[in-house]
Formats: sequence, structure tokens, C-alpha cells
Amino acid sequence: MPYQTKEQVESDFSPVQIRVKRFGGKFGRGFTLTELLVVIAVIGILASLLMPALSKAKARAQSVFCMNNTKQLTLAWNVYADDHDGRLAYNLAMNAKNPSQPVALRTNLNWVNNVMDWELHPDNTNLAGITEASLAPYASSVGIYRCPADYVLSDIQRSAGWSARVRSYSMNAMVGDAGEVSKSGFNINNTNYVQFFTMTAIPHPENIFIFLDEHPDSIDDGYFLNRAYYSEWNDLPASYHNGAAAFSFADGHSDVHRWIYDSTKRPSLPEAAPLPAYVKSSERADFNWVVSHMSVDAK
Repeated sequence: MPYQTKEQVESDFSPVQIRVKRFGGKFGRGFTLTELLVVIAVIGILASLLMPALSKAKARAQSVFCMNNTKQLTLAWNVYADDHDGRLAYNLAMNAKNPSQPVALRTNLNWVNNVMDWELHPDNTNLAGITEASLAPYASSVGIYRCPADYVLSDIQRSAGWSARVRSYSMNAMVGDAGEVSKSGFNINNTNYVQFFTMTAIPHPENIFIFLDEHPDSIDDGYFLNRAYYSEWNDLPASYHNGAAAFSFADGHSDVHRWIYDSTKRPSLPEAAPLPAYVKSSERADFNWVVSHMSVDAK
């Protein structure tokens, strides 16, 4: 190959027309700047089209993991009952929103023993509220107590370096011994409905939910309560999974239930679900579904 001058070398590698080596040792014309920009634009368009699909796939995977968590918790709940002559795990209200409702003392007899908020209180991150509570020997993996989509934190918690709170799930208030509010044999919040103290008291286990992922703004304790006689949400289900919440039922199966109304699908953010929240008569389907799966009419 003859010697090339500096001008010839610079000409071969012109920034306007880049040369690329082809097979056989010959050089041919490469992409122009305009062509490269077109390719980049096409890649950007394809990526924007794929992102929603990838986001939905991620949400679907999270909902499957969430259902599995609630299923594992219900399995632990069942084994607890087997070990306690059919008696269900304690489910105590420790942070009552209703001033007339008694608040239980903090105790590890409860299925969990923490009350979460948006401050820097230890209950938000201290695993002892789970590992030392009554359900722990049957559900010792702390990971199953939190939905994989729940990373909701307040500004002060995020600034403190937190990555997540410890729990996303609550238990149906009509299931288990609720302490003072159920000492008469029924729950004072739903007097015409059965409070289930034993496994055999549940007539249709496939219809009664045990655990659900609760909205992060209302979760506080592990006691999910709504009063059938009031058209208002006292506690609100979560809607992490494309507008749906995961539920597990007394027969052991889990499912996600999709909400209909925006008033139910409050954003998963601090202070996004002011409660109690009145339910319009035209938007009661979500509320009625929850109430119809919490218990049965007392005879």
C-alpha cells in the first residue's frame, strides 16, 4: 500500500462521510449524520412503545408475588388455628379512628404488633413487631408481610434513608378475637354480622377474605375495619396492581380484585386517602364487595 499523505488520511475519515471496512478488504460509504439521527429517533419511538408493555408486565409480576404473600400468610393463619384448637389468631384494633371504639393495648398476642405512620417512629421499620408477634412462628419470613409494589414513604422517611416500611397487609376485622370490641361475642362495629372466632364458624371459607394489601395511608395497625351500616370507608384497600388489590380467603386461595371507581383507587401516597371517606350512592359497588366478603349476617 503506497504511503498516504496527511491530507489523504484526513479525507478518508471525514466526519461527514465515515468509511467502514467491508468484507474483502474494501471500504464503502458509511452512515451520514442525518441517517444516524433517524436511526436514533426510530429506536426512541420503539422504546416508547415498549415501555407501557414492560410496565404492565412488571405490575403483573408484582401482583403474582403479592398474591403469593397473602396466600403464605393465610397458610400460617390456618396452621396457627390448628395448633390452638381451632381458635383464630388475635386481631386487635390498636389505632382506632372511631373515638367510641376501644383501643387494645400493645401485645405480642396479636398477629402483628406495630402501628405504622408517616413519621420516624420505630414501628415503621422495626421487624420485632412481626417477628415477636403470634403469627411469626408460622410465617417467619418477614418478606411476605410486604407487597413488592409498596415502597411508599413520606418525605421525612425518605430523607432519613429508608427504603420501605415493613408491612403492607392487614387482616379482616371480622376474623379472630378482637379483644374489647368483640368480648360480648360480636363486634360492636358490625353487630348484625358474625365475628369469626374459630375456623369452623366460617360457613363459606371461599367467600371470606382474611388478608389484603391496604392503602398505605390507612394501614396503621393490622386491623382492617369497615362498618356495614355507614356509607364510608373507614379503612381503604390498596390499588397497587393496576387499580386492584390482592386478597386471600379462608379456604386458602388468593386473588386480585380490581376496583371500579377512582374514589376507591386513591394514589399510593402519604395523605392521599383522607378517612373516613363518604361513599356516594352511585359508587357503592367497591364498598359493597368488601362488606359482602368480610362476614355473614348473624342469625
